[in-house]
Amino acid sequence: MLYRYTAVDRAGVIQKGERAAEDEKSLAKDLRAEGLLLTASRTRSSPLDWLIAVANQSVGGVALFDRMIFARNLAVMIGAGLPMTRSMEALEEQTRKKNFSAIIKKVRESIMSGVTFSQSLALYRDVFGDFFIHMVEAGEVSGKLEQSLKLLSRQMKRDHDLRAKVRGAMMYPVIVLIALMGIGVLMLMYVVPTLTQTFKDLGIKLPPTTKFIIGASTFLVNYALYSLIGLAVFVYLLYLLFRSQAGRTFFGRVFLRVPVFGGLIRKMNIARMARTMASLIAAGLSITKALDITGRVLGNSKYRQSLATAVEGIEKGRPFSAILRESPGLYPPLVVEMVSVGEETGTLSRMLLRIALFYEEDVNNTTKNLSSIIEPLMMIVIGAIVGFFAISMIQPLYSSLSNL
Repeated sequence: MLYRYTAVDRAGVIQKGERAAEDEKSLAKDLRAEGLLLTASRTRSSPLDWLIAVANQSVGGVALFDRMIFARNLAVMIGAGLPMTRSMEALEEQTRKKNFSAIIKKVRESIMSGVTFSQSLALYRDVFGDFFIHMVEAGEVSGKLEQSLKLLSRQMKRDHDLRAKVRGAMMYPVIVLIALMGIGVLMLMYVVPTLTQTFKDLGIKLPPTTKFIIGASTFLVNYALYSLIGLAVFVYLLYLLFRSQAGRTFFGRVFLRVPVFGGLIRKMNIARMARTMASLIAAGLSITKALDITGRVLGNSKYRQSLATAVEGIEKGRPFSAILRESPGLYPPLVVEMVSVGEETGTLSRMLLRIALFYEEDVNNTTKNLSSIIEPLMMIVIGAIVGFFAISMIQPLYSSLSNL
């Protein structure tokens, strides 16, 4: 569940933001761990909030690429010897997106008032995210902020490239399906009614499949507005289901079982998990803190749950590799064994980085070959749909002409 909350820190400063949590109690616990006292919260599930969320995501949202450029350029400026406030001022002027520029300005003003960089970023946690904030915090504590920002920008670039490859692989089937649906609607609204009138004039006895298509066409023509409203309501309800905890768990399981794409989702989540954890551990965070933050940035709910379970297990003294071994459907033996070696040799961060590199390359090869796998499947689906329509609508005409 996504909550909008208001909290107060130890200095009495009011902070507002958004965060995902199972319930209000879990939200309060997470905020308390960061030194914040929850004073008010509400779920973002009303139609107005949903519209605001869509608008922010498409217009006012800060993309991963923008945050990556921000981290990289800030690292370069700090490395060149510029003060933090002067660097932030330069980035504020360079940033083209007005909303992000305004956020950078507020962060700079907060730093000038005596607040640390990481604490200033935490005021906009919904923009920068836990991973970004904790990497900066680790850099401040260790005195290696430049190195932390460089590591952060490299991690975000890898994440951006990984997402771009998967999105690119998904574009072809999505476009084909949308075009197929559009053609189907046009056929039902303009072609089928003409054939229906022909059937009536000839008095042809229709098979069940033809009656089904004619019924769908009649409903769509007579109730086009209601169909559009029904589709909008269905999409909105699907959105609410996807945002709920139960929905995320359900879809997380379903997506992992989808042929072809299920394997790609596993590889992508393992790569993101390994690289994020490697960066956080290398920055000096404990393994439990790294697991907690990593669980928040992963896309699949099954992997998020597995990392939450891992945090509880490690706090009880169990090794990380033993916990991963209990989820063979999520983590292949290669991952478990490399993590085990990393724990035994004290090189867990290095082993996780090797896992990330391996699976990122695997995702890259899979996305390259995905079109050759999808095209035959799409041709079979399109052929089956076109064949069903042709047989259902043409066969009655052909049978009628044969009887003449």
